[in-house]
Amino acid sequence: MPAASIYPVILTFFALFFTGNQLIIAEKVRTEQVGADTSGRYLAEKYCQGCHLFPEPELLDKTTWVKGVLPQMGLRMGIRTQADPYAGLFAEEKQRLQAAGIYPTKPLLTKAEWRALVKYYVTAAPERSPRPLQMPEAQPALPLFQAREISWQTERLPQTTLVHFDTLTSRLYVGDRQKQLTVLTTDFKVEQVLSLDSPASAMRVSPEEGLQVLTTGTLNPTDLSLGNLLKIKDRTIEVQLHSLPRPVDFVVCDLNQDGKKDVVICGFGHNLGKLVWVESYQEKDSKEHILRALPGARTVVVKDFNQDGRPDLMVLMEQAQEGVFLYENQGNGAFLEREKIRFPPVYGTSSMQVVDYNQDGYDDLVLTSGDNWDYTPILKAYHGIRIYLNDGQNNFREALFYPFYGATQAIAADFDGDGDLDMAAISFFPDLMNNPEKGFIYLENKGNMQVKAFTTPEAAQGKWLTMEVADYDHDGDLDIILGSHVFNVMDLATFTLQGKQTFPASLVLTNQSVSL
Repeated sequence: MPAASIYPVILTFFALFFTGNQLIIAEKVRTEQVGADTSGRYLAEKYCQGCHLFPEPELLDKTTWVKGVLPQMGLRMGIRTQADPYAGLFAEEKQRLQAAGIYPTKPLLTKAEWRALVKYYVTAAPERSPRPLQMPEAQPALPLFQAREISWQTERLPQTTLVHFDTLTSRLYVGDRQKQLTVLTTDFKVEQVLSLDSPASAMRVSPEEGLQVLTTGTLNPTDLSLGNLLKIKDRTIEVQLHSLPRPVDFVVCDLNQDGKKDVVICGFGHNLGKLVWVESYQEKDSKEHILRALPGARTVVVKDFNQDGRPDLMVLMEQAQEGVFLYENQGNGAFLEREKIRFPPVYGTSSMQVVDYNQDGYDDLVLTSGDNWDYTPILKAYHGIRIYLNDGQNNFREALFYPFYGATQAIAADFDGDGDLDMAAISFFPDLMNNPEKGFIYLENKGNMQVKAFTTPEAAQGKWLTMEVADYDHDGDLDIILGSHVFNVMDLATFTLQGKQTFPASLVLTNQSVSL
């Protein structure tokens, strides 16, 4: 999620060391001594793991710990500084955060303990973050695809939030930050433009439900619940669910198998959020069930994973509690949560696909890590694409890691028609100055969990936030459509320095494999 300005964070940290007043670290050390049982690492493990997996110091460099993470960590431990955690918030947001106790009014640890914890990270962290592992360079030309830049709103920068191809009507739907949903034909001509209440984050089209669109309320970090689930028919918009906390994904299904439609909503939120399913959501007697009362729910897949005849949920969680969780359906609307994969909170987990990658009959996971908003906007060696193979009992082990700065989404599919699964992946946070073309990468499956990487110069023309894979031209193979989101002035300045003058809204990669 977008980070606050770094300057207040810097000032906050130096204030911790050089001012008195209410600042914990800088005050005179108490006469009490910090014993061996309250060493810096012990304290970090004790207090940090209450919210998330323990982050080892080497995951970030010293500067990033000092300027980005530790001041925020302090606020969540009741270490009050001159920085006001509620500055700039609406009154309702402040009330919600205070009620939830996000920023404790009293310190959770002593002054000496906080000082020891900070010293541990500052001392143990490396001066610089390690570079990625040495991997084969991506070939500068795609073997199968012909690239084509598409724009239909040349009067402004592209800020795409959603790309979805509807196979029922052969229409491409593109949502943007300007609260519009543009409908394009297969030759990319504008057929219709719909005005929404806020940017679209997800959509579904089905014969039964028609067109349903999830709107976030706002892309900016907020704890206001402004999102909606909309049903659109003949330009008439019906609000099916409202007051959702920055929702980003949904699935319509019948979870309790009562013959009525339910819906699962990933309410990503910010400091607050929730993963919920709404029973009989189209009926007057609908009922909300909270599966996880935490922010960060990103992707949900509904399937009978344990083969007991009931639909389960595989969920990707981001934010602090990064990981993959399986919710096993116990019947009668009850679910049992099982943790499957966990990551430290700085990994920036960004997408999940459930697919049988090695074709052994069991569902595997394709995950990406690369969300680089928030407080650690540096290139990270652990960003990339990971494949976790299923042992047949829904236990997963990492079998492939491909380093990819800022990885945002990866989709596995048989692009070349040889019977195995290749991958297409995008990065919203690539090394924009040195390797902007690495905003897109194509990984050809070479067998035995080996891949060969390709990219294309055209990928340097945008910042790719969203991607769709579909046979849009109906020639029997899978094409790729990327959506660009030029977010801020820094992105624009970087592109300008590189001599870019046009900014396509989309990059269409048309698969040529059938004609080869």
